[in-house]
Amino acid sequence: MQKVSNPGLPYPSSGRAWFLVGLLTVAYILSYIDRAILGLLIEPIKADLNLTDEQIGLVLGPAFAVFYATMGLPLGWLVDRSRRTWIVGVGVLVWSAATAASGLAKNFFHLFTARMTVGVGEATLSPSAMSMIADSFPPERRGKPISVYVAALSLGGGIASLIVSGVLVWAKGVGEMSFPVVGVMAPWQLTFVAVGLPGLLVGLIFFFIREPARRPIESTEIKLEGNGVGVAVGYLKENLGTYVGFISLACVMTIIAYSHGFLPPAFERSWGWAPEKYAAVNGAVLIIVGPLTVITCGFIMDRWVQAGIADAALRLLVIGALLMVPTGALCMFMPTAETAYAVLTLSNIGIGIVSTAAITAVLAITPAQIRGQITALYYMAISLTGLFIGPTMVGVLSTRVFGEENLNVAVGVLPLIFGLIPLLFIPITMRLYRAQLASIEAAQSSR
Repeated sequence: MQKVSNPGLPYPSSGRAWFLVGLLTVAYILSYIDRAILGLLIEPIKADLNLTDEQIGLVLGPAFAVFYATMGLPLGWLVDRSRRTWIVGVGVLVWSAATAASGLAKNFFHLFTARMTVGVGEATLSPSAMSMIADSFPPERRGKPISVYVAALSLGGGIASLIVSGVLVWAKGVGEMSFPVVGVMAPWQLTFVAVGLPGLLVGLIFFFIREPARRPIESTEIKLEGNGVGVAVGYLKENLGTYVGFISLACVMTIIAYSHGFLPPAFERSWGWAPEKYAAVNGAVLIIVGPLTVITCGFIMDRWVQAGIADAALRLLVIGALLMVPTGALCMFMPTAETAYAVLTLSNIGIGIVSTAAITAVLAITPAQIRGQITALYYMAISLTGLFIGPTMVGVLSTRVFGEENLNVAVGVLPLIFGLIPLLFIPITMRLYRAQLASIEAAQSSR
């Protein structure tokens, strides 16, 4: 078991801390590109491999979730005890190689297996990243670095969209290409290989950088004995109502976000936007709006915490959820592609706020020595929920209920089905969270 650092140990220098955040953000961007690229290539994959929307939903969701979510707890345990930079390095290598291998898929089983392996690698990143960021910055300065890291989601989605837009335009001119050993490859297969290979270099870099020393329990946190799985699970059970309340809103966020893998074909089938047009518009908007949203959210959180608003993260989480759910449904029923995307952008802003605020809310009430495990459990919960329900339910609704020509309806009803109840419980969620913050403050005052 790795020992906790000396209580008097200073935080890393600002330059070193932000270098680590930058590198973790690059890795997160690559992970999201590798994760999102499949959704932008649905139509050619369906045509070449003869798949249905339901099968695509299984590849978008459960295939990725099988290991991405279920490996969370053992990896969180490892994060709390082992060298986190090496854990991330191995993970980046694994998911990058698996993304490239997705381009070699010849049938549903091949593609499903490759996407499962992508999930194995990506499961290593966020528990390690949040643990290292928390050890690199004091509590009142964590909002900005966390928001920068979370901004990689939007950057990754935007960059993936722009890459695929360019590839699809190019592919119309060159068609299929033949290579030694692997044979003929379609443009969508080449895209997987092209976006997977750069991650191999980034993964190697993590083996040569220093990680921050583990921080002791901070003055705003509850004292716990040990950092084993039993301690983490016990703390979670003791405060289950508090965690479930606000994490349920984060689960709604992932259900909506992961269902967006079906947006490119939905825009094509409903409003006639070609995949390359959707990808270009989506990429340009995400690269600007996404990072601006989460960085602004981080700035506001830091200012509010410094002003004495202890539940700043939860307040922003609620604001984001109230914006995200109704606009996430309404956008799919607009008369034109332009108005649909405009409303969708409002939902994406809400998603960005929730994704930034929710993990910050987790860190605010979680003791330092079990952060890796609790963070892993958090990502396990929201990932299992989002990946299994989001794309899977859209695929089932499209193929079996509304018809695949009405894919937009399947996407649009999802936020309403799963979002309304958690929104109704917001007052109880806020009361429980504030009570937990009050108990932490009382524990601090008694010392």
